[in-house]
Amino acid sequence: MKVSEKVKRRFGKTLIAVAIVFATPMFEGGKPMSGAHNEDAFAGKEIVCVIDLCDDMYSQHGLEAGLNYQLAERFADDNRCEVKIINAGKKENWLDSLKQGKADIVIMHNQDSLDEGILLSHNMDENTVWGISDDKYLEQVNLWISHMTSHEEYSKIKAKYSRVYNPIKRAENGVVSNTLSPYDSIIKKYAAELGWDWRMLAAVIYQESKFSINSTSHRGAKGLMQVMPQTARYYEIDDLLDPEQNIKAGTKHLKRLQKLYSKSGMESMEMVKFTLAAYNAGEGRIADCRRFAESKEVDSGNWNEIVKIIPLMREDTILEEESVKLGKFQGYETIAYVENIMNLYNAFCTICPSI
Repeated sequence: MKVSEKVKRRFGKTLIAVAIVFATPMFEGGKPMSGAHNEDAFAGKEIVCVIDLCDDMYSQHGLEAGLNYQLAERFADDNRCEVKIINAGKKENWLDSLKQGKADIVIMHNQDSLDEGILLSHNMDENTVWGISDDKYLEQVNLWISHMTSHEEYSKIKAKYSRVYNPIKRAENGVVSNTLSPYDSIIKKYAAELGWDWRMLAAVIYQESKFSINSTSHRGAKGLMQVMPQTARYYEIDDLLDPEQNIKAGTKHLKRLQKLYSKSGMESMEMVKFTLAAYNAGEGRIADCRRFAESKEVDSGNWNEIVKIIPLMREDTILEEESVKLGKFQGYETIAYVENIMNLYNAFCTICPSI
């Protein structure tokens, strides 16, 4: 009996669908089920993954890098491998490193064309694709992306990073939420060690980086809390791209600075303001301000009083003051820094009234 072409096509499609179901990994609770994927591709290996996402129109205020950092970590967990995640510098050509085998994956924006030797995965989303160095990895990456992006957990992860965070406007518009950032759990952990309301630490991080893990200042400060590499080394932190390590380093530095004022008899909020000022300007500058205030019989434990005398520290006559060790201090940035953080803190308390 002959089978019609229409039946053949239907039967063929059915076989393909069945083959796909049995050939691809299944997810249970957001993780691949045991034995459902090719564990030999990455299992037990250490891979190098580069996040090459510049701050452009697609970067969603820097949150895109944070999203892909979490996805890279999740990829490593699901595929039972270790991953070293690197933030690509603007002057570095990581696609060359990919071809040379110095990197295994480069997460980047969609490309119209690429050099030979670079393989592209399926799209992670409408803007992002993974470049792969070795075709033996490509199939496994594509399987993981296909299942991850179709799973409910991916939507939840992405939602954390898809908001445009403008705390002042959100507060003015009466927005109330139980979250402030994708990193709330980490912020709460380290704010407790510092003895601060976690929303104050969140305000510092927003002021420093707007919750962007790959922010880099012209001075070389990096990450969420804009920590200098030498400061990170002092606190034995080696990966400033990692959100938790960056917040840990920044919090350790805040804690050390806070100790400078903890025995001065200041009120707690004044102590926070001086700690913030020192985080921005350096402890030596703030020590100069306080000594100069004392020489003028001004309350050196009141930040608003310090703000009033800072204009005098911009004058040439300050160079003659024995109490001032570091010379003239403009102070505009530091005054604005403390004021901005206090405004952000008030906005965050309005948005998220529950501690």
